[in-house]
Formats: sequence, C-alpha cells, structure tokens
Amino acid sequence: MRRWIAGLMLVSGMVAGVATAQKKEASVPFHNPILFADYSDPDVIADGGKYYLVASTFHYVPGIPILESTDLVHWTILGHAVDRVTLAPQYDMVDGNRYGAGIWAPAIRKHKGTYFIYFPTPDEGIFVTTAKSIHGPWSKPVAVIAQPKLEDPCPFWDDDGNAYLIHSRKGAGPLILHRMSPDGLHVLDEGKVIVDDPKNLHTLEGPKMYKRNGWYYIFAPYGGVGTGAQVVMRSKNVWGPYDYRTVLAQGNTNVNGPHQGGYIETPDGKGWFIHFQKRESHGRILHLQPVRWEDDWPIMGDAPAGATQGTPVASGEVTVPVASVGKGSPQTSDEFTAKTLGPQWEWNHNPDNASWSLTKRIGYLSLTPSVATDLFTAHNTLTQQMQDNNLEATVRLDVTRLPPSGHAGFSMFEKAAGGVEVTANAQGKRQLFFFHGNDRVAGPELTRDVIDLRVSVHGDMAAYSYSTENGTNFQPLGPETKMTFSWWKGARPAIFAYRTSATGDAGRVDIDWFHYKALN
Repeated sequence: MRRWIAGLMLVSGMVAGVATAQKKEASVPFHNPILFADYSDPDVIADGGKYYLVASTFHYVPGIPILESTDLVHWTILGHAVDRVTLAPQYDMVDGNRYGAGIWAPAIRKHKGTYFIYFPTPDEGIFVTTAKSIHGPWSKPVAVIAQPKLEDPCPFWDDDGNAYLIHSRKGAGPLILHRMSPDGLHVLDEGKVIVDDPKNLHTLEGPKMYKRNGWYYIFAPYGGVGTGAQVVMRSKNVWGPYDYRTVLAQGNTNVNGPHQGGYIETPDGKGWFIHFQKRESHGRILHLQPVRWEDDWPIMGDAPAGATQGTPVASGEVTVPVASVGKGSPQTSDEFTAKTLGPQWEWNHNPDNASWSLTKRIGYLSLTPSVATDLFTAHNTLTQQMQDNNLEATVRLDVTRLPPSGHAGFSMFEKAAGGVEVTANAQGKRQLFFFHGNDRVAGPELTRDVIDLRVSVHGDMAAYSYSTENGTNFQPLGPETKMTFSWWKGARPAIFAYRTSATGDAGRVDIDWFHYKALN
C-alpha cells in the first residue's frame, strides 16, 4: 500500500513537473507578413532575450528605425539611430535634394557590450554609429570607408579577434571583403572581391556574414528587389572560395522576391530568417521564415525532406519562454501631448527645427510654413509608415493662422503625391483642393478654422475626404487614385504646411491629432 501511494506520488510529481515545464514555454502563432510596413532592407539581432530590427530610411529623418520584440512576432518602435544626416547640404534640401539616396541597407551587431549599426549612403560612403544601450545615445556617424557608390555593409568579428567588413557596390555586386580595425571604426585595406558571379548571381547585394560550426556564411539576396531570391554561400575560409545554394524563392506562392534580411536563433535553438517582399505602394513588407540546418546548410521556409530550397510560409509558430510572449504593434496614432515626437514619425529630409514645435501650443504640433515651390521642396513634411494593407488615417488641422499663399494638408507622399489641402490666397480666402500629380480638383471655400482631413487606403488605392463638422460627417473630394513605389520606398501618410511667397508673416498651422486605424 505504501509502495502504491509512493508510486502515485511519484507519478503525480512527474505530471506536475511536466506541467510546470510546459508552462515555461509558449507557442506564439504568426501570419505573414509579420509587419505590413515598409521596413526595407531589414537586419536583426538577438540580444538578452529580445530582438532588435533595423531598416533603411533613404531620405527620411531621423534615420534607421530600431524596433524591439520579445517573440519575433510583435514589434514596437524604440527610436532611431541617426538624428540627422549632415553629410551634404542636399539633405537639408539646399541646392537640391537626396530623394532615393540617404541611408540605404543597414546592419546591426553587438560586440563586446557595444551596439554597432553600419549603413551606406550612395553619394558619400559607408558609416557606423555606436551605442552602449540600444536606447542610445547613438554616436555621430563616422566614415568607415569615405567613398561613394558602395552599398549594404555588414561587419563580422571572428573568434580570433580579427574584424572584417563585407559590402557590395551601387548597382549590386560583386561582394567585397575588407579587414577592419577591431574597434569597427575603419577598414585596414582596399578590400578583396570574394564573390563575383554575374551570370548565376546577378544583382547580388545585401550581404550578411555569420559563422557557425566552423563555416563562414554569407546570406545575400540576388535577382532584384521585386523578383529575386535568397542565396547562402559558405566556406571554411573567410576569404573563400565560397560554394552557394539558393535557399528561398517564390515558387508557387504569391510572395514575390522573398529575400534580403537577417538570421537569428531563438532560445530553443531554432533558426529564423526575416526578409522583405516588395508590395508596390506599401513598400517592402516583412516576413518570417523558419530555418532548419542539414549538413551545415540552412533550409528556409516550406521545404520538404531532402529539398535544399524552400518557399515562403504563410503562417507558423515561434516557441519562446512564457514571459517573452509579446503584444502590441508599431506605434501610429498621436495626440501630440508629449514633449517629443513619437518614434513612428520621420521627416522628409532633415527638418528645420526652428519651424516646428510641440510647445507653442500645448497639445498640438505647430508647423511654421516654409517657403517652397511645391510639396516636394517643402521643409518639415512629417510622415510615418502604413502598417496595414487597408487603413484609414485622419488628421485635425487648425488653419486659423495659415498665411496668404499658404498650403496645409494631408497627403499620401510619393512621386505623384495625392492628397487634400487648404490653401489661402492674397485676400486670405481659404479653399479646399484635392491634388494628385498635376491634377487638381477644387473643393468648397473653407469658412471654419478647424478641419479634419482623411485618407482611406485599400491596397494601392487612396481616397480622400474632409469634415468641417468635428468629424461627424466626411465628404469625398477628388477621385480615387493609385499610389506608387517611389524612391525605393512605399507611400506614406504625410502632414505638411508650406507657402509659396516669402512676403509677410510666415503664419502657423496647428495639428491637433493624427488618428490611424486598420480596416478589414
């Protein structure tokens, strides 16, 4: 009897132990894309039970958003690594502009307690910024290579203490490897071409270097932004020669060009790859792929036994500690009540900090209209990412102080930007207009000081409306328009204010709030 009771207690203890063990881990389901937002050219690292993701920003400032997750599925925006791009006056829209230039594909690593983010600008070179905390402050970027027409750098510190930097050239290919100073701040040689195969690996770019089980690996995209695939190269020598395999391609899925990103491992030892997919006006949205290893080769996505190449998965599960199950999503709506702008916001080019404020009128973002010929030359156009295929975004403007020749409004910002705006003529008459490219549709005269402007997005199509009745009734203005992929980026909701004449007082436009919601 005692043995039976003891046995029962043992079994009960084992069951309880199993239950306790099971509670230590949780499966987090995901559906691709994990981020329906234009976090182009992503890279990612695992650090202390968290994951940090960075992306290219081109001409948008601050540059290089840093996103955080505890489970690879739920992400929020921590901030940015580069406050301003001060490499040329064109970043301030003086003597030209830098549309489509600026910060291209970054790489993030942590080495000896310091975070490093490397990035190229096609006109100036390859730069690095560092920080002791992922929250910053981030150092002023320094040139690792002061040479134009380079792209997509990635650092690598080997087990023996030697450091390297790999990159491509503008236009993609070949891959070039340099010895680098151990502090990661400059290269030590002119570099050596280690991969150059334009026939089989055309448009080779975005390399990320890793080491595993004594093998050196280069993960890289090839074939072009919208149609390419992902290749992995490996060698026992960092200088090569490298064998290669295509490990991820579109196949029969609807995920075109599944490539360019970063590899990480979760605490259970499983591998994961985050990459982009070009989705026209939405830019390059992010997918998550499982990675398994066979014979020291990674196999990505949906790949049957014996296959070396996979296709993108539509969904899956990530196993993480129970305490690491995340929640939330990138920030969007803003009441402008904080002392600083939310991390979701990025300006078109460097802002004129003297011409915007969160304190001139508490609870509002105040914009002083700059002198410009049009929206594309205006300073202080404030933008953020779309986060969904279908969405509605609304902004409330107070145009009481809109000056003569002033324009204030809400746009989906891209090469043929569309939107709705309030204009003021020399007599102070205010009128609504829809615009798209060179097309304009006149709306009614505006006799009130406060107006709500709205864009409704469905896929690549945008429709605009307005309300002068405190948001209770919206009237459409202009036709539905198609948005486009522009300057290597997706279209963005954008708030703007500018004037075409320097005569008279600059005036002011006050933005009460910005509200965003996903639509089915």
